[in-house]
Amino acid sequence: MAGGASKPTFDQERFFAGPVCGIDEAGRGPLAGPVVAAAVILDPDQTPDGLDDSKRLTAAKRQMLRDRLLSVARVGVGTASVSEIDEINILHATMLAMRRAFQNLPVTPHAALVDGNRCPDLPCPTQAVVKGDQKCLSIAAASIVAKVHRDELMTDLADKFPAYGWRRNAGYGTAEHLAALQTHGATPHHRRSFAPVRTVLAQTP
Repeated sequence: MAGGASKPTFDQERFFAGPVCGIDEAGRGPLAGPVVAAAVILDPDQTPDGLDDSKRLTAAKRQMLRDRLLSVARVGVGTASVSEIDEINILHATMLAMRRAFQNLPVTPHAALVDGNRCPDLPCPTQAVVKGDQKCLSIAAASIVAKVHRDELMTDLADKFPAYGWRRNAGYGTAEHLAALQTHGATPHHRRSFAPVRTVLAQTP
């Protein structure tokens, strides 16, 4: 691993009695598409090898691990829509997606470990873990599930709106995406509260 970066462990989960879920999100930064969160409760005896921060993995590796997690872990996925992002802002929409992911778990965990420095309001003890996807296996698992799920959503949208390159950029503000935004304008799936989209809309007669 580049730079000798450490791999996530199960150490923090072991501080809690009973099942612990890891929670992470994908898609806070893009100009288009929903924000997606996942909550994952791992079975320590069936934890897939290779779990890591989704950004450290290839797309093929993420896909393989996501499919494996769906068969051996307890998984919940939640989303917040573009309209919700624009209405309550991306931070609150992210917390909303995380709550929905938690609610979609098949069982209620005793505690939650949440990537970042803020936690959603959940009916159990919560602990924020900065760079948690690089430290905690449960959060790493959630990062993979959330990323693959969101990429699949953006691929579906790319088939309907091919000009923006969403299959390649997942809605992030790449040069290709920004150029298409200027040429073709905003779609219903663009976040109107984000500055580059706002600017294009302001220029539209």
